[in-house]
Amino acid sequence: MAISLQKGQKVDLTKGNAGLSKIMVGLGWDPVPTKGGGGLLGSLFGGGGSSNIDCDASVFMLNENDKIKSNQNIIYFGNLKSNDGSVTHTGDNLTGAGDGDDEQIMVDLHKIPANIQKLVFVVNIYDAVKRKQHFGMIQNAFIRVVDSANGQELIHYNLTDNYSGQTSLIVGEIYRHGQDWKFAAVGNGTQDPGLRELARRYQ
Repeated sequence: MAISLQKGQKVDLTKGNAGLSKIMVGLGWDPVPTKGGGGLLGSLFGGGGSSNIDCDASVFMLNENDKIKSNQNIIYFGNLKSNDGSVTHTGDNLTGAGDGDDEQIMVDLHKIPANIQKLVFVVNIYDAVKRKQHFGMIQNAFIRVVDSANGQELIHYNLTDNYSGQTSLIVGEIYRHGQDWKFAAVGNGTQDPGLRELARRYQ
């Protein structure tokens, strides 16, 4: 039975689950359906939802100072695997249509280098400014952590805030706590127009 978290809550990931090493972090979202395609909604949403909202999930691997040491420590659709092999992005989903995870990131906790203290999971809207898109046009966003060994969902966090006008989300963090790893449900929206700007917060 997965632990369901609220924004701001933190939970042990490996404590009491000593064998846990390989996990899958799934992130999902759905576009808010728009009515018709004309009128006010059509103009607000750039043509009534005719243009897909391309959300991209990424991971920042932070050192002990909560900083990104190099661009190699940003795992996203253009850099799918960390040099040490501890974090692997399974690829880009362009629409967010359908049920279940839209993007998945595989993490091997045992392989994460000792100098990496935190993994920050973020989602941004590709070309948000140009497309006049924001997270008020997305619903049912979530992050979940699954034990890759048996497929058991360990943690589930639904993002329920109003993110209207926000173009990036800091969704959750997996971080070291002594010898163990914990998960924090963050759920903060920002107006960073893209991944580069969001990453600057940690540089």
